[in-house]
Amino acid sequence: MPRWSRWLLVAAPLAAAGSSAAQEQGADSPVLLPPLSVTANLVDTPARAVGSALTVVDAEQLAVRQTRLVSDVLREVPGVAVNRTGSVGQLTQLRIRGAEGNQTLVLIDGVKANDPSAGSEFDFAHLQAADIERIEVLRGPQSALYGSDALGGVVNIVTKRGEGPATVRLRAEGGTFDTTNTAASLSGGNERYDFRVTGESLRTDGISTADERLGNDEQDGYRNNTGSAKLAVRPHDGVELSLVGRFTRYEADGDDFLGGIGAVDADQETRGRERLLRAQGRFDLLEGSWQHILGASYNDTDRDLKSDGVVSTRYEGRTRQLDYQTNVLFDTSRLAEADHTLTFAFQREWTDAESSSAFAAFDRDIDTNAFVGQYQIDLADALALSASVRHERNDAFDDTTTYRLTAAYRIEGSGTKLRTSYGTGVKNPSLFELYGFTETYQGNPDLDPEEGWGWDVGVDQELWGDRVVVDATYFEQRIEDLITGAGETSVNLPGTSKIRGAEFGLSIEPIDDVVLRAAYTYTHGEDANGDELVRRPKHIASFNANYRFLDDRANVNLGIVYNGRQDDLAFDENFNASTVSLDSYTLVNLAASYRLSEHAELFGRIENLFDESYEEVDTYGSPGRAAYAGLGLTF
Repeated sequence: MPRWSRWLLVAAPLAAAGSSAAQEQGADSPVLLPPLSVTANLVDTPARAVGSALTVVDAEQLAVRQTRLVSDVLREVPGVAVNRTGSVGQLTQLRIRGAEGNQTLVLIDGVKANDPSAGSEFDFAHLQAADIERIEVLRGPQSALYGSDALGGVVNIVTKRGEGPATVRLRAEGGTFDTTNTAASLSGGNERYDFRVTGESLRTDGISTADERLGNDEQDGYRNNTGSAKLAVRPHDGVELSLVGRFTRYEADGDDFLGGIGAVDADQETRGRERLLRAQGRFDLLEGSWQHILGASYNDTDRDLKSDGVVSTRYEGRTRQLDYQTNVLFDTSRLAEADHTLTFAFQREWTDAESSSAFAAFDRDIDTNAFVGQYQIDLADALALSASVRHERNDAFDDTTTYRLTAAYRIEGSGTKLRTSYGTGVKNPSLFELYGFTETYQGNPDLDPEEGWGWDVGVDQELWGDRVVVDATYFEQRIEDLITGAGETSVNLPGTSKIRGAEFGLSIEPIDDVVLRAAYTYTHGEDANGDELVRRPKHIASFNANYRFLDDRANVNLGIVYNGRQDDLAFDENFNASTVSLDSYTLVNLAASYRLSEHAELFGRIENLFDESYEEVDTYGSPGRAAYAGLGLTF
């Protein structure tokens, strides 16, 4: 445990005053979308003008749920399915609208966080939530804006900025499975600068990764230390220079997998490190109507896999990017009451992956140049249209061009917004799928990129003076040349995979200080052979109720997540796959907090209140009922 977290565990009980770092904001709000979206387009866009399906989770919602891992709150987002392979710290995948995990792009403060050495997928297992300000989930093909990995959608994570006088916030908690979680931050800022530094540590003895109900009783522990820093300076009006960095180091005990049996107890461990860095300069000219953004990003992820204490395989993936974007904003009030935004961008990206083991080693890279254009128009503050196009050139595949169209129409005085979007997408084979090699796998350099397209149509309706917000969306997606496993390699599956479904959301504030939220998603996905796509439950639902009382000193939050029956793959002793069915499950979580004073807050929660037994991945276990309590301080 790092020295600062030991100090926090000692200091917290002595202080008896404070507030939870994540609960520093006001009362829960029923608003479905925030005033601006930073993800739906290349330029910050008012929520009323967004034509795509978008869900936002802000810091306040993370706070009242006492979210510690980002993946837990994403289970409540429409269109999103989450699967964790056993105990905390194990592989955690996210699928949007039935697309594969590596068809979702994850951005953290503008940095592409997907791991080139892990199938170009982002593992949500290690993403803690202490410093997160907002999470935007953009659904549907977004390759026209964000490139290859955004065929299914985008998860954009924005961390907090400092503001006001220099402030120290501390948090410490402990609970079931010998778990401790500590966090500390220092932040501040004014009109010319802002800064925030955050550290968070999570330690737990965990459960057996292999399902205990199958005779596995060895606990698999997890350790995670994460640090982040964010700095911005504004030396002149219209000029901002910013720097952001994030570093995570983790150790996760795990188990083995045997054909014909599944997950079994074993002495295995993964040690990993994740580093993200971005430097950016923004310059606004002509009173902000001509904007220039120049940035450089770096993402480095490495993992050592150990068996019986000896490193058996090493992986490292790196993504470096230089980008430039210019935005031109103007209006045509004399000809037509309309606001226009023209955007042009260029991105140069270097991606490489390395792997070494007793069986083989590879070191490959791909360079990509992307040219992006986007046009947005808002007519009479009622009809908003956008059109985006992207052309990519790389040294491994043919050039590709993708595009996206959106529309949003607001009916004045009714609180109604009608929206629709259509987009095309592409997902290049990962470097491991092309060139990787293990004892049981050999890459296929002849793979073609996956191509897809999708559309949706929806309505957002505000009622009862904005106390009720309802949204409904119907969507369809198609993916050609889906890459799938075949024996000891990967192949393109001939034909088209088809996915369709519907998403519903409801937010109600029946009385002041009470907020109710509900969501439901129906998804039906089949591959080109007509087989149901695995780990895509047809039915997912959630309900959340939050109540503030005693003049906002106390808060209670109830969360319910339902995950319907889903198919998964089982493997015989020769690793031939067959389909198995995993039962549905319902998780109930309860959280409460009480502010002792201006500087102190007590909090606690119970996860899986009714001790539900379930599997998210075949033969892998999941935690039972767990309770946690702690104290937050602010100075």
